[in-house]
Amino acid sequence: MKIAFFVCEFPPRLVGGLGTYAMEICHELVREGHEICVFTMNTFEDDLLTKEFWKGIEVHRPQMVNCSEMFSIFAGKKMKKLGPRIQFFADMMVYNVLSASKLVNELIRKEGRNFDLISVHDWHSVLGGIATKRELNLPLVFHIHSTEKGRTLGKGSALVEKIELKGANTSDGIVTVSWAMKEELALMGSPVEKINVCWNGVDAHRKYNPAAYENSDAPRLLREKYNITENEYMLFFIGRLIPVKGADMLVQAMPYVIEKIPNTKLVIVGVGYLQVKLQKMINQLGLKENVILRYEFIPEEERILHYAACDAAVFPSLYEPFGIVATEAMSMQKPVVVGARGTSGLREQVVPEGGGQCGYHINPFDPKDIAWGVIETLKNGRDYMRKLGDNGRKRVLDLFTWERVAQRLLPVYEKLIQ
Repeated sequence: MKIAFFVCEFPPRLVGGLGTYAMEICHELVREGHEICVFTMNTFEDDLLTKEFWKGIEVHRPQMVNCSEMFSIFAGKKMKKLGPRIQFFADMMVYNVLSASKLVNELIRKEGRNFDLISVHDWHSVLGGIATKRELNLPLVFHIHSTEKGRTLGKGSALVEKIELKGANTSDGIVTVSWAMKEELALMGSPVEKINVCWNGVDAHRKYNPAAYENSDAPRLLREKYNITENEYMLFFIGRLIPVKGADMLVQAMPYVIEKIPNTKLVIVGVGYLQVKLQKMINQLGLKENVILRYEFIPEEERILHYAACDAAVFPSLYEPFGIVATEAMSMQKPVVVGARGTSGLREQVVPEGGGQCGYHINPFDPKDIAWGVIETLKNGRDYMRKLGDNGRKRVLDLFTWERVAQRLLPVYEKLIQ
């Protein structure tokens, strides 16, 4: 297949889970013999190559210009409500127009190239996909990784929600990341008959493989960097420091954890506007010795090392269609404590009981319940945690490798092309 792949973030520009997904699934599809042509953002601040081949993937980054001032002139009431985000919205619109134009006018009409399918990801790129579909009459697949309403806890843009619904109705097929997300999309009005569920994955062999650290001092040295001894438990959270990810709830849970298991320390790594609030909370709760806040976006290699060094990972997300970080931790043989209320693919990823248990489900809105999950994980010692970790890695190898993701996704694409 020859696939035009629209996604707003792609290496070296990575912001969150969407970029990781795009990087890994494109790489896997190329390994299986398909041709992928990515169209991604290149803002006036990024200044990246406008065309390159990255690991066998053709990547186009049309150079953008700042149009926010022009947008503000003719913006309607809905757009003006975006406030400072109008810059972000303007960038997205310019990216969509330039990408669609380059694909239609340059690659196809001028160079005579052919494509079988348009794959677009979240609202950030769906308008470019719709324009391309109209011009070329190609099948359009709309991948919905999360919704505006969900990721903002109901405080997002009505305009973005309208774009999402337009994409769902115009597309020939919808792919989403969990059964929980399929339920959410159906409630929001997306055509149920179009929705296909394809879980995300992780590179469990080349990257997230605990065997690589069996004879390494690197995990011990990282723990020493954080002043965590062998006799102490290291909890690990990584993610954007925004309300939906639940880092503030996790900090509030720590006094209850320390009361039961005093030799516990939490390392929080990420960036976001909750940094100041989190630091104040740590100080007010007297947690300076037990909670380390590292306000930084760390590279993937260092992220993997943190999984190797920790005893358990905690992700109390209030909304998480699919938690790639939880899958990464499971692949590294670590038990996980995850939010399991509302739209939560984590419920599908993590087995909370029985012979295949690999972690605990908690109510992310309740710090006491988060603490309960952590305490249950730690109280029986490292042998018990190792058993949970073994189960988690086995589950990843069975269900959540990128090979498995491709096996679920390709039949959806092939059916739409036929």
